[in-house]
Amino acid sequence: MHSLIGLINISNEQDFLEELTYFRNGASVPFAGRYRLIDFSLSNMVSSGADEVAIFVNQKYRSLMDHLENGDNFGLDDRKSRLFVLPPDWHDPSDISRGDLRHFHNNRDFFIRSNATDVIISGSQFIANTDFKDAFKYHIESDADITLIAENVSQLEDMHQPLLRVNNEGSKVTYLNHDTGNSHIFTGTYIIKKDKLFEIMDYCIQNYKDNFFFHGIFERMHELEVTYYDIQEVTMYINSLKTFYKNNLSILDPERYKAIFMKENRIKTKISNQPPTKYIGDCTVHNSTVANGCEIAGHVENSILYRGVCVEPGVTIKNSIVMSNCHIKSGALIENVILDKDVIVNEHQKLIGSQDKPFVVAKRQTI
Repeated sequence: MHSLIGLINISNEQDFLEELTYFRNGASVPFAGRYRLIDFSLSNMVSSGADEVAIFVNQKYRSLMDHLENGDNFGLDDRKSRLFVLPPDWHDPSDISRGDLRHFHNNRDFFIRSNATDVIISGSQFIANTDFKDAFKYHIESDADITLIAENVSQLEDMHQPLLRVNNEGSKVTYLNHDTGNSHIFTGTYIIKKDKLFEIMDYCIQNYKDNFFFHGIFERMHELEVTYYDIQEVTMYINSLKTFYKNNLSILDPERYKAIFMKENRIKTKISNQPPTKYIGDCTVHNSTVANGCEIAGHVENSILYRGVCVEPGVTIKNSIVMSNCHIKSGALIENVILDKDVIVNEHQKLIGSQDKPFVVAKRQTI
C-alpha cells in the first residue's frame, strides 16, 4: 500500500528577508497575523496524509523549535504521527557529503525506518492551503519517479520571476528553466519514490554534489521519469522582502483570506491564549486584521497587527505590518512599514516607506 512521509527542506533556502531573519530562519518568520511561514507547508503535508514529517534545518532554529514544540498543534504528537527537527551532524570526520546532501546522508535513518513508499518534499516559501492527495494518486497511477507540483498562473507577478518554469511534452517534464514568459510554474514541492530518493542521494554524494534537487534531479531530468500535477489554488511565494510585504497585505482581500484560511483543511499553528483586543475611546480600524491581545486607541488602516500590539491615542498606522508585542506611542505615524516583534516607536516619530520598498525595523529595536 502506498503512503507518504513529508520533508520540509529549509537547509539551503536563500535568505531574502533581511532584518526579519537577523534572529531566526526564514521558515519561522511570522505571517498573516498569527502564523509562521512553515505552518503552510506543514499543514498541507498533514492534510495530505503524511503522518511523519522531518524538517532539515541549518542555523537560527531556536525560534522554529519554540513554535513547533512537539508537533501537537499540527496533529503530529501521537504514536503513529511524529515531527522531527533534524540538523546535520557537523562533527562526523568520515562524512564527505556537502550542502543539503549532508542532511540527507546524516538523517538517512528517518527514511529507512519509515514504511512509507514515497516522500513529499517542500520548502517553506510556498504559501497555499491545499492537500496533495490527488497529486499523490496521480503520481502512483503514472508510476513516475518524481511528480512536480505545478500551477498555470493567469497573470505573472513579481513573486513568480525567480521561480522555475515547467517545460513538458505531454505528461512528461522535459526540463525546467527560468523562462520568465512561461506561466507554468514549479511550486518547489514534489513527490518522489523513496527508492529513487536513495538512488539520487547516493549518486550525489559519490559525485561530490551539494544540492539534492538541482544536482540530483534538475541536471538529470533526461535520466528520470518526471511528470507534473497542476494545482488550482490561491498561491503565494515569499522570495523577497517586497513579496513578503505585498502577500501579507493581500490577505486583507476577503476572498483571498477565505481561500487560504477558511477551507475545510485549516492552516494549523501554535495556539496562544490571549484576551480579546480592546478598542479604546474614538479609535478607528479600517480594512485591517487585528489579532488577540491588542490595545487600539489610534487609527489603523489597511494593516496587519499581530498579538499584543499597543497603539496609543493619536497614532496613525497605514499599509503596515506590526508584529507581536510592539508598542506605538502617541502621535507616531507608521506608513508602509514592517515592524518586527517587540519594537517600541516613541512619541511623534514618523516612519514612512513605500509600497515597493517598505521600511523595516528589526526585532527589539527602539525608534
